[in-house]
Amino acid sequence: MENNNLAQIIDFYKNIKDVEAIAIGGSTSANSADNSSDLDLYVFVSKPISIDMRYAFVEKVSSNFEVGCEYFGSGDEYFVDKINKQMDVMYWDRGWFESVVYNVWEKFYPSNGYTTCFLFTLSNFKIIYDKNNWLLNLQNKVRTTYPEQLKTNIIKRNMMLLKDKPFASYYEQISKAINRNDIVSVNHRIAVFLASYFDIIFAKNELLHPGEKRLISFAKNNCKILPKDFENNIQNLLKQPNSNTLYILDEMVKNLRDIL
Repeated sequence: MENNNLAQIIDFYKNIKDVEAIAIGGSTSANSADNSSDLDLYVFVSKPISIDMRYAFVEKVSSNFEVGCEYFGSGDEYFVDKINKQMDVMYWDRGWFESVVYNVWEKFYPSNGYTTCFLFTLSNFKIIYDKNNWLLNLQNKVRTTYPEQLKTNIIKRNMMLLKDKPFASYYEQISKAINRNDIVSVNHRIAVFLASYFDIIFAKNELLHPGEKRLISFAKNNCKILPKDFENNIQNLLKQPNSNTLYILDEMVKNLRDIL
C-alpha cells in the first residue's frame, strides 16, 4: 500500500511536461535513514512548476503541509497521510545543477567547505524517472576517479582559510573573538572552521562530502586517513552533547517571541 501511494505521488510529478528527472536522495538513498528521516524527493525541471499546481496536488494527499517553501531553495514539505511519512520535495533547475557539477568536477572549483556536497547527493541518487537519461549520465560522470586537481584545490583553499592566510584566517578570527569575549562570533567561526576542516579530510581521502549530518561517524567509517585525535579534538572543541541544549533553545525562542 505504501509503495502504491508513493507511486501516485511520483506519477504526478513525472506527468508534468517541464519535469526532466526525479530522484530519491538524502538518507533514504544512502541507506542511513532513521525513524526521524524525511523522504527527500528531487524534481529536476526545465521551467518552474507553478505553486498553484503544486498546492492543488498536495492538499489531496496531505492534511499537514507547507507549499512554496523558499527557505532553502524552491520546495514543498508535506506529511503524506496514507503512508505516514513526511515528504521533502525540492525543485532543482536542470541548467543550474549541470553547472554545479561542471564547475566542480571538470573545472575543479573549490568552495569554502562543502565543495562536493551536491556531487555526493547526485552520486547517491536513486533515479526513478529520467526522461532522456540526462540525470543518469550526470551521475555516471561523478562516479569516476576523483580528480587530482580538485583534491589539490580544495586542500589549498581550505588550509588557507583555516590558518595559513596572512590575514583574517578562521583561526585569527576565533582568536580575536575570544579576546573580545564575543561568544556568538566564536561559535560562528568555529562552525566555518569545521566546514573547511572536513572538506580537507574528505578531499584527502578522495571522497565526496556527505553534507552536514553524521560527519564524525561518516569520516571514521569511510576515511582511511584521519588526523591524530580526530574525534577527541572535535568533542573537546564543541563540548556536546549537552543535556540542556533543547531547553535553552526553547527558552531563547519563547523569550524572543515575547518581545515581538
